[in-house]
Amino acid sequence: MNKFMPMEEEDRVDVFRTIEVANVDRSYKSPPPPPTVSAALLLEVPGQELNLIPPLNFAMVDNGIFRSGFPELANFSFLKTLGLRSIISLCPEAYPENNMQFLKSNGIRLFQFGIEGSKSKCLPRLENEVWLHIWSSKHQKEDSYTNGISKTSETNVNIPDHKIREALKVLLDEKNHPLLIHCNRGKHRTGCLVGCMRKLQKWCLVSIFDEYQRFAAAKARASDQRFMELFDVSSFKHIPMSFSCTSR
Repeated sequence: MNKFMPMEEEDRVDVFRTIEVANVDRSYKSPPPPPTVSAALLLEVPGQELNLIPPLNFAMVDNGIFRSGFPELANFSFLKTLGLRSIISLCPEAYPENNMQFLKSNGIRLFQFGIEGSKSKCLPRLENEVWLHIWSSKHQKEDSYTNGISKTSETNVNIPDHKIREALKVLLDEKNHPLLIHCNRGKHRTGCLVGCMRKLQKWCLVSIFDEYQRFAAAKARASDQRFMELFDVSSFKHIPMSFSCTSR
């Protein structure tokens, strides 16, 4: 058996030689780029702080303005990174104790404008039929606008005009920024408030409705979009706005 040892040693040498030959000079290749600043910072953050979970339907609306569904305990670490000064809640229910503790510990002010989110089937009304007919004739996209909801059984929720106006005053006050708007799911009530702000930013109705439908999806309501179209923003035109969409 010893007579095979030289052969094994020789083979081992050959293997190492083969590896050495394979390690050719790679100086002609550019060195790998250094890690970006964000990647370097990410490596220094403790593992528990990397678990940043945004609330449902979270999105940036404009500089210093965000929107989402109702924040939960799992979202608090993420919200803390936004440096919020204010939260606009459009839910009528009492704010949960955990959420209140989070606001207090981070110096966040709560503005609550309770708007009922329950749905009710409304009977066919002439004004609904006439308005939808006018909108359809004007934009020729009634099917996508109503999202397949029958006009004779429209899902309707009353959006109080005065509460949206009061919430809009808070939203437009830059001293309250950074600010988060939320309702329960971040779709209808939040969408109406954001849509009214978009009218002040001189967005066209088609763009306003497209943004609303992007969050509401199959749950989009003709009554919400009608509210946004009929909302009068003339009383807000004296308020200066420095949002990114208007600084041109």
